[in-house]
Amino acid sequence: MRQRLFAYFMAREQDDPLTVAHKRRLFKDLSGTVLEIGPGAGPNLDYFPAGIRWMGIEPNPYMHAYLHQRAERLGFPIELRGLEGERLAVEDESVDYVVSTLVLCSVPNQADTLAEIRRVLKPGGRFVFFEHVAAPDGSGLRRVQRMLRPAWKWFGDGCHPDRETWATIEAAGFSEVQIEHFRLPEGPVAPHIAGFAIK
Repeated sequence: MRQRLFAYFMAREQDDPLTVAHKRRLFKDLSGTVLEIGPGAGPNLDYFPAGIRWMGIEPNPYMHAYLHQRAERLGFPIELRGLEGERLAVEDESVDYVVSTLVLCSVPNQADTLAEIRRVLKPGGRFVFFEHVAAPDGSGLRRVQRMLRPAWKWFGDGCHPDRETWATIEAAGFSEVQIEHFRLPEGPVAPHIAGFAIK
């Protein structure tokens, strides 16, 4: 029931103008084979270039119908893959880009997920990300995030509001990482990062 409700609300959420601007910039040059992890109800399909081969891995089964509906409306071909435990059902070194937006907050183990991303990327391939993250350590907002974490995880399908995701990406073994820190007007999850990492 919780996953069904989460999918229902996420399918109706609209990107704010700042999010739209970041996504357009991040996704405009994608090409080849693109794997999106946690595509949810498919909001990013609006920003992807035509002509890419899109694959997605969405563990919440209640998102699938919304995702297919959006893809059909856009005329955007999609291919859903599965998970084998925590392993992505994608061949080694087979994709040009991996995209993650507001996903690393909810995976069981960020380091394991990033190792899987590196496994499936071709040499020179890029991991493109847009994630909400922890507020600065010792700040009032960080204390609020920590206090809200149990309820936030339950309502947000496993989402942690206070993960230092930038540090995990920097330590994941990519050859180059570029990260921009910024804030959106989103209350407890206002701090965000966006950028890319190259295998």
